[in-house]
Amino acid sequence: MKYVILIHQNRAARREFLSLPDEVRAEGMAGYLRLNDELHERGEWVAGEALAEDSASVVVSGSGGVPVRTDGPFAEAKELLAGFYVVDVDSLDRAVELAGRIPDVLAGAASAEVRPVLDYGMPDA
Repeated sequence: MKYVILIHQNRAARREFLSLPDEVRAEGMAGYLRLNDELHERGEWVAGEALAEDSASVVVSGSGGVPVRTDGPFAEAKELLAGFYVVDVDSLDRAVELAGRIPDVLAGAASAEVRPVLDYGMPDA
């Protein structure tokens, strides 16, 4: 089953990360590479990306059948959606295990939301 793992991060976390010594930043990135490599090796990788800050975002909504574009930034929130993984794993427990191994989550700099991906081909979707 597919799950999306949404990585929520404090707005100051990236700035703080950039202020760390080079070797600490390198180890943090190496943690992501190790996790990504494992997901590929096990055939669990579907997709994953880091996201730009939400101030670079655009929201498209509809009004009377016409798309309406609104530029960011948006709500006054303490956290932003910093990245995501989409994994194809055997169980929710495995997806939660993977979410707990995300380096920023382990470091206390982020939290991860794990959500099943709906398959509209399934009768109960």
